[in-house]
Amino acid sequence: MIEPTSMAERLAGNRYELDEELSHIEVDQEAVRRTGFGPVLVRICPAGVYSQDADGRIAVAYAACLECGTCLALAPDGVLTWHYPRGGFGVVFREG
Repeated sequence: MIEPTSMAERLAGNRYELDEELSHIEVDQEAVRRTGFGPVLVRICPAGVYSQDADGRIAVAYAACLECGTCLALAPDGVLTWHYPRGGFGVVFREG
């Protein structure tokens, strides 16, 4: 019988090959302010990549990104510029 595991346990085996020269996510702070999407962006990311400071600016911890695309699918046009990391970088999922 296979023992159930939590999502945190399943994700713990993943790693991220960090591209220190290029983030694959850029946030247009003015578009965030204009649309009011900041709080939603923070809540929808399953990896907790986004945080918002007291001034409403969004910070991006792209090294934690699972590349699921949830933020890109839900963000209004112009809020995010998102692309897959360059070859050899990004999330590395474990096998199994």
